[in-house]
Amino acid sequence: MERETSVSAVFESGEDIAAARDLARDFLETLREKCGVTVSPRALGAVRLVVSELVTNARKYAPGPCLLTLGLHEGTVEVTVWDSSTTLPLTLPPDPTRVGQHGLEIVRAVCHGFEAHREPVGKRVRAVVTLADEPDGIAADRRTA
Repeated sequence: MERETSVSAVFESGEDIAAARDLARDFLETLREKCGVTVSPRALGAVRLVVSELVTNARKYAPGPCLLTLGLHEGTVEVTVWDSSTTLPLTLPPDPTRVGQHGLEIVRAVCHGFEAHREPVGKRVRAVVTLADEPDGIAADRRTA
């Protein structure tokens, strides 16, 4: 039986984005090695990408620190980032001619779930990544997407 576990950290500068990715890697390695949770290579890459994009956006568009929380929940990792801005992120429609601003488009493509909502102070963005793949390497929840 999977036990729920989580880790959180506050990031205050752009240089912290690499530290956020490292925290995600370490959290997933701990889940695999100490908790026996299956973490596919795809999931490891996806979680690190999601963390990088969400923390980058928080640091770029919101004043002050951001809070990153990674949590294990029913075979998924929930990546949650809180920041002080009340402006919700906007996912632009796909446009192969646009340079940049594809981060949330990519995040939504690799995630099982994505949501953003305002808080009494700031906002919270949550993305959910499935940890295990089917034998063909595709996340079970992406089969029907």
